[in-house]
Amino acid sequence: MSARAQQLLTLGQSVWLDFIRRGPLVSGEFDRQVAEDGVVGVTSNPTIFQQAIAKSTDYDTALAAAIAKGLEGEALFEALAIEDIQMACDRMRAVYDGSKGMDGRVSIEVSPRLAHDSAGTLAAAKRLHAAVARENVMITIPATAAGLPAITGAIAAGISVNVTLIFSLARYAEVMEAYLLGLEQRAAAGGELSNIRSVASFFISRVDSKVDAAIDARAATLPAGSTERAELESLRGKAAVANARLAYAAFESVFGAARFQTLAAKGAHVQRPLWASTSTKNPAYRDVLYVEELIGPDTVNTIPPATLAAFNDHGVVETRIRNAMDEARALFGKLDALGVPVESLIGQLEGEGVVAFEKSYDDLLGAIEARRRDGAAKG
Repeated sequence: MSARAQQLLTLGQSVWLDFIRRGPLVSGEFDRQVAEDGVVGVTSNPTIFQQAIAKSTDYDTALAAAIAKGLEGEALFEALAIEDIQMACDRMRAVYDGSKGMDGRVSIEVSPRLAHDSAGTLAAAKRLHAAVARENVMITIPATAAGLPAITGAIAAGISVNVTLIFSLARYAEVMEAYLLGLEQRAAAGGELSNIRSVASFFISRVDSKVDAAIDARAATLPAGSTERAELESLRGKAAVANARLAYAAFESVFGAARFQTLAAKGAHVQRPLWASTSTKNPAYRDVLYVEELIGPDTVNTIPPATLAAFNDHGVVETRIRNAMDEARALFGKLDALGVPVESLIGQLEGEGVVAFEKSYDDLLGAIEARRRDGAAKG
């Protein structure tokens, strides 16, 4: 019997692996995950690379070779990362061809230090796209205010883009607009649309972590046993899924409208919602909550290895993304009325996400520099 994650393809959802490391790529473990576990794509980010390069011995040989070439800092990191991305792209090429370009994708992110630099982000996207030199690479660009024009520019240039760090519905609307503008600009210039793919990465678990903390703080100010406190506490663990469901409704509305249909007639593809950060942070919640509740057509779920193993072991395979849509719409109003300003809380997450990725990136560069100096000292 096929793995549960493989069965999701019949419901229109692709499972990508939210993890990349040299060891599994070389050992054959990554190939096994593709063949047996239902993996049809890969995402990476600064935190993933920081854990892979700084906290394993997988890169010792590659580090020594890069250092011998005189590489250091960001150039040294990029050399290592690009090798991993190229290797994964090559491993996924059959999936890419078999899905006609929809899956078999591997993403690499522009430097988090460029999150507020539109021109720098677009230049980095073009440079990374050329450096990886694989049809199935995706360049990851953050959904910051500065990232939006870079997304449009990259799409217009024919680069497939993974838009990351989306939290709020307001920002998501701007992301879809940036994608459509890029397609329109490319079409106006006579460019091909059918070879461009994009995903919009909506972060899930951090929403519950943020909103649940606010619920707990607010509940602590209310009388124990009160109806208001009980109602508030009953809403814990619901904001993230509700937020994603509302995003999916927005996706269906935008890509079902005449504006996109005009582009689709020229070969354009929808920008699929991608559910990211889908491991549950609260042990009280079902470990596959953010996989099961967000299954639906034209979506991707990028899943870390432990959550993927859990879903393949005991996950329920059924379409749920459109379930309880009325409750999702009502939830934010209820939380606001109970003293939890959910939309403003979610709005804070983008900045926090950028800072977290910048820290991982800085930690990574620091660890690589320490290894470089150690190698130079020994040499």
